[in-house]
Amino acid sequence: MSIASTTRLRTLLSLGAATAALCAAPAYAQDTQTAEAAPADEGTIVVTGSLITNPNLERSTPVNVTTSEEVELRQTNVAEQLLRDVPGVVPSTGSNVNNGNGGASFVSLRGLGSNRNLILLDGNRVVQTDTVGRTDLNVLPLALIERTEVLTGGASTTYGADAISGVVNFITKKDFSGLEINAGEQITQRGDGNVFRVDATIGANFDDNRGNATFSVGYQESDPVYQGSRAISRSAISPYNEFDTTAAGSPTAIPSTFTVPGTAGLQINPAGALVPIFSSFNFNPFNLFQTPFKRFNMFGSARYEITDGIEAYTRGIFSKTTVPTIVAPSGVFGSTVTIPVSNPYLTPAARATFCANNDFNPGVAGVQTLTPAQCAAAAAATSPSDPNYRTFTTGLFRRTTEVGTRNDIYTTTFFDYRLGFRGDITESIHWDISGGYGESTNHRVRQNYVLTSRVRQALLATNPNTCLDTSNGCVPLNVFGQQGSITPAQAAFIGGVTSVIDAPNSLAQARAVVNGDFGASLPWANDAVSFAAGGEYRKYKSSIEPDNLAQTAGQLGGAGGAIRPTKGALDVYEAFGELLAPLVQDKPFFEDLTLEAGVRYSHYTIDAPGTPKFNTTTWKVGGSWTPIRDIKIRGNYAHAVRAPNINELFAPLNTVLTNLGVDPCAGVAPLNNANLRAVCLAQGAPAFTIGNIPVPAAGQVNVTGGGNLNLKPEKSNSYTIGAVIQPSVLPGFSLSVDYYKIKLTGAITTPTSQDIVNACFGNLSAASASNPACTSIRRDPNTGSLSGDAATTPGLFGALSNLGRASTDGVDLTMNYNTDLGFAKLALNFAGNWTRSAKFQATPTSLNRECVGFYSVSCGSPAGTAADIGSIQPEFSWTQRSTLTFDNVDLSLLWRHVSAVSFERQQFQDDLAVALASPADCPDPLGADPGGCIVDPRFRHIPAFDYFDLSTRIGVGDNLTLTVTVANLFDKKPPNTAQNIGSTSFNSGNTYPSTYDTLGRRFAVGARLRF
Repeated sequence: MSIASTTRLRTLLSLGAATAALCAAPAYAQDTQTAEAAPADEGTIVVTGSLITNPNLERSTPVNVTTSEEVELRQTNVAEQLLRDVPGVVPSTGSNVNNGNGGASFVSLRGLGSNRNLILLDGNRVVQTDTVGRTDLNVLPLALIERTEVLTGGASTTYGADAISGVVNFITKKDFSGLEINAGEQITQRGDGNVFRVDATIGANFDDNRGNATFSVGYQESDPVYQGSRAISRSAISPYNEFDTTAAGSPTAIPSTFTVPGTAGLQINPAGALVPIFSSFNFNPFNLFQTPFKRFNMFGSARYEITDGIEAYTRGIFSKTTVPTIVAPSGVFGSTVTIPVSNPYLTPAARATFCANNDFNPGVAGVQTLTPAQCAAAAAATSPSDPNYRTFTTGLFRRTTEVGTRNDIYTTTFFDYRLGFRGDITESIHWDISGGYGESTNHRVRQNYVLTSRVRQALLATNPNTCLDTSNGCVPLNVFGQQGSITPAQAAFIGGVTSVIDAPNSLAQARAVVNGDFGASLPWANDAVSFAAGGEYRKYKSSIEPDNLAQTAGQLGGAGGAIRPTKGALDVYEAFGELLAPLVQDKPFFEDLTLEAGVRYSHYTIDAPGTPKFNTTTWKVGGSWTPIRDIKIRGNYAHAVRAPNINELFAPLNTVLTNLGVDPCAGVAPLNNANLRAVCLAQGAPAFTIGNIPVPAAGQVNVTGGGNLNLKPEKSNSYTIGAVIQPSVLPGFSLSVDYYKIKLTGAITTPTSQDIVNACFGNLSAASASNPACTSIRRDPNTGSLSGDAATTPGLFGALSNLGRASTDGVDLTMNYNTDLGFAKLALNFAGNWTRSAKFQATPTSLNRECVGFYSVSCGSPAGTAADIGSIQPEFSWTQRSTLTFDNVDLSLLWRHVSAVSFERQQFQDDLAVALASPADCPDPLGADPGGCIVDPRFRHIPAFDYFDLSTRIGVGDNLTLTVTVANLFDKKPPNTAQNIGSTSFNSGNTYPSTYDTLGRRFAVGARLRF
């Protein structure tokens, strides 16, 4: 353990101790805490992580609890925002992700990826909302939730596969009686980002309390916050120097840029001449820091005691959410187009450049350019039948602001229903049989995307009124002018279409459980041995159904690649058992010694011809020892699995976007290294582009990958060991400290973009033009770039395999201490996490990357889905709440802390860093910044950040409660990291909006009326 890490761990312990040292008492509001057992309803104890229902159950694994009281103080409306601040959780896709948001929100426990944890509702799965098998947190309205329990570590034995990193269990309110109405309004200090919500819940007991029925309905809405409305994000900033030859932003800009042989691309200036690139496009003002959101939800639950010992129960949830994402306007992003020399909008100066540099007869040896006289004759040829008619081919980069912003509207319709019966076999043994079915459909509507095929059609024109191909009502297109050169009629022709993608999912499930105790205890124990046993069946179906526009590669300008049709299904049959055995109780130094064990056998059938079936076995063993009443020592070891999901099995081969900061072939580097030049040529870069290959456009490059029906389940081993201390000499005080370690083998992963580049370019002296790791990378045949038209530029190749491995470990600490001050009650709650390590290696030859405390295009849940890569996992984080209660008034302060992080320094091996960075531009490329020439030291490091939220809650009479919250009390500004230093999803607006507050000080007012 390093000195720095030891110091931080001591800081965690000392901060927790300082919190406990202050006088405190039970308050009206409680913060995150450790739960041993929590009552769900009368006679039943639900403990996340076990199927045994026993009120005396001692947990061997720590469970982090967030109560509805905390939700009310925070005035959080979306579950993802609440979970994001739980120490040890790494941000995944959520409301602060715009470019990369698919209309859903997820959570990544321990940074192992949003695909490696389960979302549960009252201990049961609900239908998945994508082919990855994840559940959208947006569909779970917090107004219905009594508490949220987060269990990290392998939980596959209890809940089946997918729970490698843990589960999040949302537990709903039970036996609700009366009427409750909640309403709230939020707005930022700058007057934007308004959030509104209203929920109404009604419930009643009936038939002499033999039954209860509860129904809730709610509506939530939030407004967008544009990056152009904040000073930090009004202009895109580049962290690189010589690797970024243009101003920060996108090369797809206005005026147009064209590829011309022998140049890095030329941009047309106001005078109509093609000159070196002088202007890029500032896309930031169009993008969002807060995506707009609308949700309508209904929830109903009921139970009824049919006869003595037999009860029927049911619940149903329906939700309709709409999440629009807005990104900068569409355009032509390097697609190859053919233009007649006689195009009516082609300026004389630009025509002369194209005539003098393009090959007009590629079938003949040598470059056949046009003389000035031939060029003049071609300019006058208005018919393809004219012998002087000539065309040239060029790569076009043109931002079509005249068409408007790209808008993707995601509407998710979700319902999930469950019905069950439970009863008693004996007084101590119970049975529970239940089944459920759910469907979720994500309906995506794409608007204002430019059709590349129509751009090509509209450029084949020799007069301003008629295209050579007059179909579709073609209007000739002017891409040779400045802003506004594309007329409304032209914009309507190239962009007046809508594309639709539907993604339906379903889950059918059934489960039967017998649990209770044997009615007998072991010789040295008092409590009986408890057990749970049963079986489970699940049927998953998921598909993606794009229209023809969406599934045609390169058709929609700026769509990030085609969306391929995907369809798959799988069945799972499982048998499981759990045992809880008190070994010794009420003996000296053995107040309690309890053993816990479990096993689950699963049989998977994949719905594909010739696909082998596979079986898995997961197990756990744990225990707790209470030597005296004040101290409990606990530990747990679990062997868990995660089966490949439908996307990993069935997704077709496809080219999409990924992030890459530096392309080794870009710029002048290949001119000075013959070996590098040979590799770039072998990857498909034309010879005339060497020395002028563009850098990755806006930090994004193409990557090609797909599913693999030969995948097998990945495996993990995890353990936790810790202690719970509740000293009798200090009433109201509790402390829990737990060390955890999770290790994955055979992980289903693809290499990061940097891993793929390193496999070829990691050692330039050994790089070979015949190395498959090099030749699998395919470049734009026109520009040599890794960015370009997905139809012609496969880019990197990201194979999906079982070759990965990942691990993480750290310490969780929670402390609660309460006391009565006489004039008020004070409650202090502390939850902290120290992540010692989080490593990921995609293949045996990939870098074993350490991502704790680092940010880059490769760090941030790299072992998870592509959508998880790029967020920040701090080494140290905590939340601390202090609450004073004066009769009917709460005054509460929440302190959130994120430790310092730095730019990832090991992107490339040293010899490549030398080749890329000149001493003049990067004085210390191998010390301060190996692997990336980040010249400005502001972008190499983010200091520790602290946020404070102040809440006041007032009870007005017996029925009304008012809550006022000021979030980010001191209006802390986010750090400036520049653009392209991380992934597009998480490094946006020159910062990391999922980790740091970009909205500024916010005010929230809420009211709860209860009868």
